[in-house]
Amino acid sequence: MATRDTILAKLNEWLQPENFQDYCPNGLQVQGKGDVNTIVTGVTASRALIEAAIAANADMVIVHHGYFWKGEDQRIQGMKRERLKRLLDNDLNLVAYHLPLDDHREYGNNRQLADILDIQNPRPLSGLVWEGELQEAMSPEKFGLHIARALHREPLRVGEGNAEIKRIGWCTGAAQGFINTALDAGLDAYISGEISEPTTHTARECGIHYYAAGHHATERYGVKALGAALEKEFGLSHRFIDCDNPV
Repeated sequence: MATRDTILAKLNEWLQPENFQDYCPNGLQVQGKGDVNTIVTGVTASRALIEAAIAANADMVIVHHGYFWKGEDQRIQGMKRERLKRLLDNDLNLVAYHLPLDDHREYGNNRQLADILDIQNPRPLSGLVWEGELQEAMSPEKFGLHIARALHREPLRVGEGNAEIKRIGWCTGAAQGFINTALDAGLDAYISGEISEPTTHTARECGIHYYAAGHHATERYGVKALGAALEKEFGLSHRFIDCDNPV
């Protein structure tokens, strides 16, 4: 067992949220019980994840996508009320880290995705975009199959580029707009979670292979690694719960 405040202090030490200008508050978003034995991690603090955490007798839920985003309706009603009610009724802590979890050099979504896809020498390129290399060059079609097998989700591939892919850029989630960073670096391919209408034209006209591998699918691994690290650090029980999302 560890206290909530001890866990939060360690998370803030690891992730350093004060270094980011984010779209939501990072850290403790909904306060629950002071002592923590069991942590559940998941991508998004949906009602399904909260109910699964309650069923698992969790004391703390840690997610990548939490609440209180800039520009959203601040009223506590409807879906938001139902989520918050379940957290408060069950004295369940909700903790969220957005950009700090994307960026972290060990537990971050980008770093963890590199391991899942077996990308060699993963390293930050610019901002939140990372780069690395494949151990052996692949055709665009083969690399798409490689992503599908690793993430259990077939990516959408657009664009035209080199006949073989060796140098990769990526940024998890909704980072399709960073495709120009990959282009400026002369990379063969760029991976993100989502795709927008202009992304197709950029990939086709500028000569790069773009893979939209799923916002949820590319961001499952950072929070899972973070939970495992807390389990090791404090001797807590940790369980990652994947509430599937096809986006």
